[in-house]
Amino acid sequence: MKKVFKLILNTIPRPLLIRLSYIVRPVLAFILKGNTYTDPIDNKSFKTFLPYGYGNQRNNVLSPSTLSLERHRLLWLYLKNETDFFQPEPVSGSSTKESKRIILRATETSSALKVLHFAPEQAFYKRFRKMKNLDYVTTDLNSPLADVKADICNLPFEDDAFDIIFCNHVLEHIPDDTKAMQELYRVLKVGGMGIFQIPQDLAREQTFEDNTITDKKERAKIFGQYDHVRVYGRDYFDKLRSIGFKVDEVDYTANLSKGAIEKYCLAKGEIIPVVYK
Repeated sequence: MKKVFKLILNTIPRPLLIRLSYIVRPVLAFILKGNTYTDPIDNKSFKTFLPYGYGNQRNNVLSPSTLSLERHRLLWLYLKNETDFFQPEPVSGSSTKESKRIILRATETSSALKVLHFAPEQAFYKRFRKMKNLDYVTTDLNSPLADVKADICNLPFEDDAFDIIFCNHVLEHIPDDTKAMQELYRVLKVGGMGIFQIPQDLAREQTFEDNTITDKKERAKIFGQYDHVRVYGRDYFDKLRSIGFKVDEVDYTANLSKGAIEKYCLAKGEIIPVVYK
C-alpha cells in the first residue's frame, strides 16, 4: 500500500487529488473502521490510519475519514482546547482551565472573526466554512477550494484585514518566503493571531535551501517533497520575529498524555508556530 500511495502522490497533480479524494475517502473510512486510533476532528475511530509521504513514507498517519495528518489533528486539538476559536461566547460556569484560553479578537464592526486560510486543508475547509462566528476567506494560486486566487507574495487584501491567518505547510513552497512573511504581517490585524506551520527539522539550527537542485526525485529526497524549496531549521522562528511577529513556539504534545498522542497519531514534539502582531 505504501508504494501505491507514494506513486499516487508523486504523479497526480494536487488539485486533481483533492477532487478524487472526495470519491475515495468514504470507501477507505468504511474499510478501515475499528477502535484502535481516533481522529479528533470528527471523532471517528479506525483499526489503522493510512501511510503518507512524497519521499519517505510515514506509517499510520493519514486519517481515512478527514484525510488529516498529524499536524492537522494537533492544530485542531490546540484550537479546541486552548483558544475560543470554536466557542466564542463565554460559557456559564466555565472552569478555570477554560477561562485561561486564548481569546481571539473580532473586528470592531462585526462579532465574526475575519479568517484568511491559505491552501485550505480538506480536514478543515467545510467545518470552518459552516462556523457562524467566522467570516471565512480561502486563498491559493491553484487549489479548487480557494475563494481568491492570489500570490502570497502580492496579496489583494487591505492592510490589517484579518483577525486570524492560517498558513500551514505553504512557506516551504515559496522561493521568496521573506516577501510572503511580510505580506502575512501586513494583512494581519494588530492584535491578530496567525498559525504558520511548516515541515521543520528541529535538529537543524539553520534553514537549508539550494535552488540549483531542480531534479524532482532529488528535491523529494533532500527537501521531503518535489515542490519544496527548503528545509526549515530552528531559525524559522527568529525569521518570523525579524519580520515583526511575536512568536510562541508551542509544543502542545507536551500537554497531552502518551496515550492521547498514540490514540490520535500525533508527532510528539512537533512545534506549532503561533504568531501575533
